[in-house]
Amino acid sequence: MIFPLPTPRALLIGAGAVVVAGLLGAGGWYWHTVAARHAMAAYADAMTRAQPALGPQATAETRAAGIRELETALTQYPSGPGAAQVAYQLGNLRYEAQQYAQARGAWELAVAQGAPQTLRVLSLSGVAYAWEADRNYAKAIDAFKVALTGLGPKDFYYEELLLGLGRAQELAGQKADATATYRRALSELTHSRRLEEIRARLAALGA
Repeated sequence: MIFPLPTPRALLIGAGAVVVAGLLGAGGWYWHTVAARHAMAAYADAMTRAQPALGPQATAETRAAGIRELETALTQYPSGPGAAQVAYQLGNLRYEAQQYAQARGAWELAVAQGAPQTLRVLSLSGVAYAWEADRNYAKAIDAFKVALTGLGPKDFYYEELLLGLGRAQELAGQKADATATYRRALSELTHSRRLEEIRARLAALGA
């Protein structure tokens, strides 16, 4: 079958569509760049204003003000570059204020925003600690396991997470699982400074 050649009008329409698509793409790229720049500026300003709230001597009022600053920036720019860092710090402030559910939400947002590996591990561990603080040990166990996924003995925060898992299992009354976790820690963390602590936990469990 022979297809008819396109008419000049069709070619012009097609060319016009390509140009329009190109302009829209360029416009979208420009908008994205400008929006990202504005988001970064808002995040930097919020982090600066919230800095006093991050100190160990921060008062409840200072911490509340820092929370408001970070939340305002995230509300205005929920997914800009740097959102994960802001959400992580928001989680820290919420945790210090004993607002554990809100802290988990902030850390989960940090993970969802594609936090870099170290920040991702810290955020996932924060979720586990917040469940533990809420005395929901079953949820804490699950969260520690999620945080440990893909990590090995030489990875950042592995020791802390593994011992956190054992502690949560103890608190949940899962003695057999806690014993297995601590024995795993002894075998994998041979150079840990906490070996005596791990052996003490095993002894307390009757292992």
